[in-house]
Amino acid sequence: MSARLLRLALPWLGIAAIGALAAWLRYGLIESPQLAPLCVAAQGPWWCDARQWLVLGFLDNVYGITALLAAAWALVVRGALSAWLAAALGLFALVLYGFQTGALALLVGCLCLLRVQARRQPAAQHRPGDRDAQPQP
Repeated sequence: MSARLLRLALPWLGIAAIGALAAWLRYGLIESPQLAPLCVAAQGPWWCDARQWLVLGFLDNVYGITALLAAAWALVVRGALSAWLAAALGLFALVLYGFQTGALALLVGCLCLLRVQARRQPAAQHRPGDRDAQPQP
């Protein structure tokens, strides 16, 4: 794999990893039928507090609002990191029940990231000097 291709694919792989983490949190920790009764008990395991904070986060739409703020920041800054953050937070919110705000932030973040990557890597047909008309001999 070339360095250019890796540089282009790395942010998208990071977004996919954030999506996998969010899916694991949702289906493995929050919605798991085996783990829910453990946290109802008075002396639950140590991770029950983290589970409770995750649930409170999506009940109050904290993830969606954070993703929208990141998307607005990405539109203003127009940088790769801000676009990646908006897309990653949007996907996180989308998976954790904030589907409307998360989808919008994911879309804005992905479009901003594509624009940044297209600006850095011009297409071959748009390079100066390519296919210039030459005088006949």
